[in-house]
Amino acid sequence: MAYVHIAHDCVIGNHTILANNVTLGGHVHIGDWSIVGGFGKVHQFCRLGEHCFIQMDAGVTKDVPPYVIAAGMPARPRGINSKGLRRRDFSAQDVRVITEAYGLLYRSDKLFAQARSELIERAAADSVLAPLAAFLEASERSIIR
Repeated sequence: MAYVHIAHDCVIGNHTILANNVTLGGHVHIGDWSIVGGFGKVHQFCRLGEHCFIQMDAGVTKDVPPYVIAAGMPARPRGINSKGLRRRDFSAQDVRVITEAYGLLYRSDKLFAQARSELIERAAADSVLAPLAAFLEASERSIIR
C-alpha cells in the first residue's frame, strides 16, 4: 500500500499484506500469508513467521513466530491469528493444536528451551506445527515474549 518502506536485502513471502506506512529495516524476512498493519515497524534482521499478524503501529524488535498476533511497542504476543487461519481453510482441529502450542510457548511456566523442545516433539506428530518448530529452531534473534 502507500508509503511502505522496504529496506535492503528483505525477503517478502507470498500473499503478504503491508499496510500504509509500514517500515521494514534491512534483512527482514516475512513469511507467506503474513500481515503488517499500518505504521508497523520491523527492526533489521527480524523474521516474521507465516500467517502472523502485526497490529497497527506495532514495533517489532524480535522474531514473531508463525500464527502469532503481535501488538504494542515493543511488540508482544497477543494470541494466534485464528481468523486468518480459518480464512485460509485451516481446520478447527488445526486451530486448536496451534492454540495449545501457543499456550505452551507463552502461557506455561516452562522455560523457552523446554517449550521449544516440546513443540519440536509435537511437530513430529502433527504437521501443522512443523512451521512453528522450524522457526523456533532457526531463531537467532530470539522471539517476542
